[in-house]
Amino acid sequence: MNSKSDYEAEKDKKLTITNRFGDSLENYELSNESEHKTRVYPKKIPNRKNGILKNSEANHSAVENSLLEDVDLADILGTNWPKRAGPAAMILNNKSKTDPSNCEDIILKPASPTLTKIEPEEPLRFTIADYQPLIEIPGTELAIGSLVEVSNPGVCEDLYGVIRWIGIPPGPQKNVLVGIEIEDESNLKNVVASDGRHNGVRLFTCHDGRAIFVPANRCTADRRFADVDNTISANRVSSNHTKKFGVADCPAIYGSIPPLEIHNSDELASICGKFKGIQGHHNSCYLDATLFSMFTFTSVFDSILYRRPGPQDIRNYSEVQKVLRDEIVNPLRKNVFVRSDRVMKLRELLDQLSSVSGLTCEEKDPEEFLNSLLSQIMRVEPFLKLSSGQDSYFYQLFVEKDEKLTLPSVQQLFEQSFHSSDIKLKVVPSCFIIQMPRFGKNYKMYPRILPSQVLDVTDIIENSPRQCSLCGKLAEFECRDCFGSLQAGSGLECTAFCPKCLKTFHSHIKRTNHVSKKIYSPKEFKIMAEHMVVPRLYMELFAVVCIETSHYVAFVKSGSGPDAPWCFFDSMADRKGEQNGYNIPEITCVPELTQWLSEEGARSINETSTNDKVLPEHAKRIFCDAYMCLYQSTDIMMYH
Repeated sequence: MNSKSDYEAEKDKKLTITNRFGDSLENYELSNESEHKTRVYPKKIPNRKNGILKNSEANHSAVENSLLEDVDLADILGTNWPKRAGPAAMILNNKSKTDPSNCEDIILKPASPTLTKIEPEEPLRFTIADYQPLIEIPGTELAIGSLVEVSNPGVCEDLYGVIRWIGIPPGPQKNVLVGIEIEDESNLKNVVASDGRHNGVRLFTCHDGRAIFVPANRCTADRRFADVDNTISANRVSSNHTKKFGVADCPAIYGSIPPLEIHNSDELASICGKFKGIQGHHNSCYLDATLFSMFTFTSVFDSILYRRPGPQDIRNYSEVQKVLRDEIVNPLRKNVFVRSDRVMKLRELLDQLSSVSGLTCEEKDPEEFLNSLLSQIMRVEPFLKLSSGQDSYFYQLFVEKDEKLTLPSVQQLFEQSFHSSDIKLKVVPSCFIIQMPRFGKNYKMYPRILPSQVLDVTDIIENSPRQCSLCGKLAEFECRDCFGSLQAGSGLECTAFCPKCLKTFHSHIKRTNHVSKKIYSPKEFKIMAEHMVVPRLYMELFAVVCIETSHYVAFVKSGSGPDAPWCFFDSMADRKGEQNGYNIPEITCVPELTQWLSEEGARSINETSTNDKVLPEHAKRIFCDAYMCLYQSTDIMMYH
């Protein structure tokens, strides 16, 4: 038998070199066309697809390769391989050009014998609770609301915006992260932007593509608002302001800013925290809680902000309107923070221009503030037009105490008050502000009151279609004497009758002395009455202002509808410093409030917690301390 040629001997060694793509030289045919030239041709392998071995042959080659002793592969396989032979050939070709000592670190490992699908890394799943919010960037004067510029050399131009969130994200590195709403998204060429979410968690809310998150050391004060000629810019915090009100900036914002749009609890949580809302100062809580309720999440009062001055308005009308809109409402809606010196401007104007004195320093009630602002200065058209010919901005409940009631609802007291006063409203109001039956800061007629989430005003609207309490048809008569026990739930709805039911119901000997009167029904409705259900008119609760020991706070609904989450606002929740310090406002989520305000939830908590001291903190405030309930009609407010 002839001895094997050098070429066949080399081939019998079956050395396998696996490159990083899982290919091996065993899968190539070697051809010596000349002494100095070696070519490689791929073998035809049936189970081969896209250059990757999927059968067990690669596994055998890898095992054999792992058993080999150290050999100089370049000496065996040569150093003149074509590029198509793969990365392994490149290593062999370069070996002759590299010092041997430098090649000892090059280790060729066999690839996995099977085809592995690499799944994308599962993103970390965090919640808002995993983030630690901060009020300011430590060691700087930058805080939430500050105007800043962001330097990102080599990536994009300098960016300008306002700080919307500061905190420490989850993870081993406790570096401060800053969330910024950028003023011009056209500069965001190579920067990842969002709508206020970070790792899928909403930290604040803005338009999509306007939010960026950067390390704290990338942020500096916006130089465009720097002091010029020793004149302090209106949008910069002076050292005097820093001592009085803290470092949080509060620039005036011009134009028309809509109310905050909150769709769920996560979005609400992103705007909650300290230094949120309106900062209190010098007994301003009565005004802070009322303004926060009026403008943060609803537009029912927005006509005050935009009505042009008329000949009947006072000379300072536009000045008051601009301060209210540009320095309080717009910053509140845009940055969720208003510094107390901005509010003091409004207080000073109200104190000078209205008959209510002491608005800058003394304790006042919300109705005193509303009377000053709405009636005397802004000349707002009264919300309530009574059948008696009187107009009003709010309605005080006057009722006789029913000892049987342990937890009356606002709906019950509301109907009882209108019945005893024998008045009605001429039209459905866009806003209905109801004062609870309590007088002064101490006397409360009922220790607990349930704020009704929906207020049925059908039976107190003059000349509005009503439903017969017995058959449900169009009512044509009203009998005030049929107003029954509130405990039994028979309120104003049970005073309306159609002619047939009126006669039948009053044939009873106990009701023969009742006096009924005919009520007006629109002719157009009479024609269609047989073919449609008489509609009922409802208004939605959107805020409750509460008082305890002369301090006002507010529960405010962050949207419209039964599922909108509620928040709690306190303009003086915390304080930094003593006599020369400043108050820290805070917004808190109250996810349980919707359940507490339901009839079933209220009854349960009232029965299980008969002692006010064992009530949950927020439940105690909403049931025991309610001072004023604010309702709105989403249908009517569109026309105002």
